Amino acid sequence: MGIYSDIKEDFSNAYKNDPALNSKIDFLFNYPGVWAIAWYRIAHKFYNAGFKRFARSIMGLTHIFTHIDIHPAAKIGSRVFIDHGTGVVIGETSVVEDDVVIYQGVTLGGVSLTHGKRHPTIKQGAVLGAGAKILGNITIGEKAKVGANSVVVKEVPDCSTAIGIPAHVIEKGRCTDPFMHNMLPDINKEMFEYLLKKSCDTRTHFS
Repeated sequence: MGIYSDIKEDFSNAYKNDPALNSKIDFLFNYPGVWAIAWYRIAHKFYNAGFKRFARSIMGLTHIFTHIDIHPAAKIGSRVFIDHGTGVVIGETSVVEDDVVIYQGVTLGGVSLTHGKRHPTIKQGAVLGAGAKILGNITIGEKAKVGANSVVVKEVPDCSTAIGIPAHVIEKGRCTDPFMHNMLPDINKEMFEYLLKKSCDTRTHFS
């Protein structure tokens, strides 16, 4: 598809992903994530054509107006939806495949100052919860889900859910379930209860 078709698809995709979108006026003023992606597509074209400074200038201005920081060299696929968007950062060597949903405050960052691939790859259909930090040259698998405020520094398999700091994979093989933020378990609480139960069992055994 051409750049016009890509941007048109980005706009129509917002209606599919957000039931709160009811009018074109809402769309104009309340969807910075969609506008950031649209301007990224233009800047990305210029960046690949060798106009790197101009491309960076476009995304610099976009950052000022949307509070979303996308490097024009990043590779972003079709129908990527950034919901709300404030504070989202997508680094230079990031790869975001088709149909990914990114909530506000997500960072796709690097952990190295070396050149080369140093940012994450987000596979098709993944969902990244609000405030998630995904760091380094790692892969988040197809239709994987990352819980809000998680810090991910290791690979997440396809159809898995990862939560926590650092993130742990808690579910695998669940590709079709919607991402229910309010249904994610408290792994710290579960670990504490497990250790408490083991302690009580040990005391009972030796008493």
